[in-house]
Formats: sequence, structure tokens, C-alpha cells
Amino acid sequence: MLAPLLLLAASLAAGTPFDPREATIGSVHHALHFGRSTCREVVSSFIVRVEALNNNTNAVLTLNPRALEIADELDQALLSGNATGSLFCVPVLVKDNYDTFDMKTTGGSLAFRDSQPSTDAPSVAALRREGAVILGKANLHEIALEGISVSSFGGQTINPYDSTRTPGGSSGGSGASVASSFCVFALGSDTVNSLRSPASANSIFSVRPTRGLISRSGVIPLSYTQDTVGPMARSVEDLAIALSVMASVGYDPSDNTTALSPPGFQETNFASGLSLGTLQGKRLGLLEPFFNRTASDETTPVNEAMNAAIGRLEAAGATIVPIRESVYNPTTIAAELDTQRFEYRELLNAYLSRPELGGRHPRDFAEFYTTKAEGGKGEFLVMPSGYEYVRNSSVSSTGNATYASVQQGVANLTLTLASTFATHSLDAIIYPEQRNLVVKIGSPSQSGRNGILAALTGHPVVTVPAGFSPSTADAPRGVPIGMEILGPKWSEKELLAIAHAYDKVGATRRSPEWADRHVESQDLTQVPVIVPDRANIPAVYPIGVL
Repeated sequence: MLAPLLLLAASLAAGTPFDPREATIGSVHHALHFGRSTCREVVSSFIVRVEALNNNTNAVLTLNPRALEIADELDQALLSGNATGSLFCVPVLVKDNYDTFDMKTTGGSLAFRDSQPSTDAPSVAALRREGAVILGKANLHEIALEGISVSSFGGQTINPYDSTRTPGGSSGGSGASVASSFCVFALGSDTVNSLRSPASANSIFSVRPTRGLISRSGVIPLSYTQDTVGPMARSVEDLAIALSVMASVGYDPSDNTTALSPPGFQETNFASGLSLGTLQGKRLGLLEPFFNRTASDETTPVNEAMNAAIGRLEAAGATIVPIRESVYNPTTIAAELDTQRFEYRELLNAYLSRPELGGRHPRDFAEFYTTKAEGGKGEFLVMPSGYEYVRNSSVSSTGNATYASVQQGVANLTLTLASTFATHSLDAIIYPEQRNLVVKIGSPSQSGRNGILAALTGHPVVTVPAGFSPSTADAPRGVPIGMEILGPKWSEKELLAIAHAYDKVGATRRSPEWADRHVESQDLTQVPVIVPDRANIPAVYPIGVL
């Protein structure tokens, strides 16, 4: 008992503030266990940073009013020698489509601004059990239905590397927050691209796990076939630790896809053995149809960054195998096989009808798309008001004959992908997450993304930083470019090892220029209220209802 007390006293006497910039799980634990900081100081440093710098990104929607109280409780555990948990005192931001019992879950929509779950999503509860501090909720594209991260409740999230561009999406607030060191890591969700697009656009790492590894219950749903959840981080090590905790939920009867996991797999420690990962002898398929080889200011930087990444992989001993089958056309795949339009309405109705969901909120899909916010005093933006699959969702369902043919197409694509792995003896398949740079603010959609293949087939993907575009006045350190590494089902451990080995030989991550700024620490007495910039919504989005 005496040693922790002495360490804490030494920390307080030294008065050295915790520096949250580029902080990791390891650096937080090092500061705590060697008496260099307290949990309250760690949490306060991130809160102060968000309060001072969130206006650069509009990434954080709300801070947890209990964050300092939780930190004090963890300090008591530290004093008593009970500082257990792989995420002890690690500040985490959660995309605001995850249920949290102590904060509203808005989905970025004014219609859900008072929606209050009584329980955590299982993946959030797992983080808390391991000692994480849920610092707050991150902005997203409204209801996670697109990739430019603009919402009626939170406004437009801004790319921290280029203030004229979006941060990707739909988990753009989570991605921008991680890049800006507003948290150690963040949680996102992914229906088509939404964990990987922001990772690519913010020079960070993410993992879209195999369908069934992590329970999706307690997260506002879009597609039973395509939805998944996962972490985003600044290092592969942190990504692997976070994934291990999220997967530890195990089988969840509320999400029966978790029954698909091989016995014992959900108890895997994905961080173990990372340092043993190697690229030597790895066979990596290069998915040629997932490139745009037409030269332009938006596509050429992506191709050049990928060429450089491929060179690093080959120099480290990997064999690159070109894959040119015409079936891998991302535009065609998305147009023909995306299941959201059939599944969205039914799933949203089920989510909204749960007894765990309190507070004022739409009762069902129909009311959501025909109701005015704020007691009927004014119309709210429904993002996306003009999307084909939202309009179709009002009349489509899983009972449609077309849905059966779409699911058959998904099954055929899944078999084709398995055949490609077998035919070429591949360890993984690589391609750029986006065929062009992340789009400008005000663009109608996030064009050129390649996430649909993993989304439909349920294969795991780790996204890694691949490079940057050339520096410009708007992007002094360039616009980030990411690479996806897709593997066979249940190959997360191998993919993370490949990503770790790649990062050792091809590390390209750098923080946004303004994020290097040091923010003076403060002795907070309460958590400040963050006010989202709702005025920052591009005029291209009409105000109204469907």
C-alpha cells in the first residue's frame, strides 16, 4: 500500500503535467504506475485539449459530465493497489451511435437529441470493465448513412490535415479526434467504409473485424448483413488491445452473428506476438480494379503513395500478386449488392422500440422521416435527405424478391473472394481505401471508396497509413492516404501482425500541424460543456424531410 501512496505523492510534488499529444495506452499506464501523473490529471489533460482545440475539427459532440468523477474513482483504485484492467484510465471517445447509459445517443440527429439509453452497448461496457474512461461522444455523418461526416446535431466535422476537406466517414468525428490527440483511441462503426475511410483520411489505424467477432447490439443499426463495430488508434498496438477488449463480450444473444466465431477466438489477445510479425515471404494480392489510374490532382497522389507502399513491402520480402478479375469492380458491387435499402427500416424500428431507450425520440422509421425537431418548432436536417436507399427503405424490406437475389449475389461474391485467396495462395489483399483524396467539404458524397468488398463478404480489414499528398497551403503536411489490408475470415491476428511489420518499415503517420500545439493544463473542477458548430453545414444539403 505504501509504494503507490509514495508514487502519487511524488507525482503531485513534481507537478509535471501529462502530455496527451500522441499518447498511447502504454504511455498512460507508464505515467500512472511510475507516479508521474494521476488519472485525474490524465483525463483533465484530454478534456482541456478538446475544449481548447475542438473548434479546429468540430469532432467532439459532447463530453462525459462524469469523466472527472470516474477518474477520481480510478485514482482511489490506484492508491489501494487495485489498478487493474488493460485500459485502466485510458480516455476513449465513442462514436455517437453507440448507446451509453450516462450520455445521450443522438446518431448526430436533432431528432435524437434527447434519446437516452439506460444501458451501455456491450462493447462500451467491455471497455468500462477494463478501466477505460469514456470521455465523450464523437460527431458522425447523420445516422452513419454517408461518408462526409456532417450532421444536423453536430454540423460538419473538418479534416484536421486540410480544413477544406471532410474527415471521411461516417466515423469522421472519431477519426479526427484520434488524429488530433483528443483521446487515446476511439470507437467507430462500419457499414460500407465507415471505420476505414476516416482512418485513411486521418493517418491512423483501424480494424473492421470479421462479421461476428464483436457484438453490434446497442449501436444504431443500418444493415444486418454489413454492420460491424471496431476501434481506431494511432498505433497498431493500441488497436490490437482495444480490439481484444471489444471482442471479449463473446456470444451475445442480441446479435446472433457472434455465434459464428470459432471456439475461443473471442478470447484472443490480439496484441500478443505483434513484434514477431514479418513481411518476409508474405503473398499479398494487389487489387488492380480498386485503383483509378487516370492522372489528376485527386488520384495521382493516391497512386504514388500506394506505389511507395508497395515498394516498401517488396523490400521487406513480400511478394505482390496482381489481381485483375473484372468481378472486383467496386462501383458495380456497391450498386448491385448493397443491402442497406432492404434492412435499414426494419432494424431502425427494432432499435427504437427497445425498452432500454428512453427520452424523447422518434418511435419508428416513419416518424423519424416525417417529424420536426424541437417540439415541431422547426424542420431539422435529415442526412441524407436525397439518398436512394433511404427513399427505397420506406417501401423495401427483407421480404422483397429482389432482396433474395441480392443475398445470392453477396454469397457468390464471398465465394469468389475465397477462391481468389486459394488460387493465388494469398496471405492478404491490399488496395487503397479511396481511389482519390478525401473529398472537399460541400461535396455531395464521399466518392471513390473501396470498402464495399469487406462490408459484403464479412472479411476483416486493417487500415494503415500509406502516405500523404504533396504539401499545399491548405494541407501543410499533405492530405493522408490509407491502405487496406484484407484477410481471410478470422485472420485478425495475422493482419495486425502484417500491419505492425509494415509500420516498422514504412511508418508514414504524422500528426496534423496544429495538433503539435501544447495546451496548458488546468485544475478542472467540472467537465465543460462542448457546443457543436451546427451552423457549419454545407448549403448543398437541403433542410426538410422526405
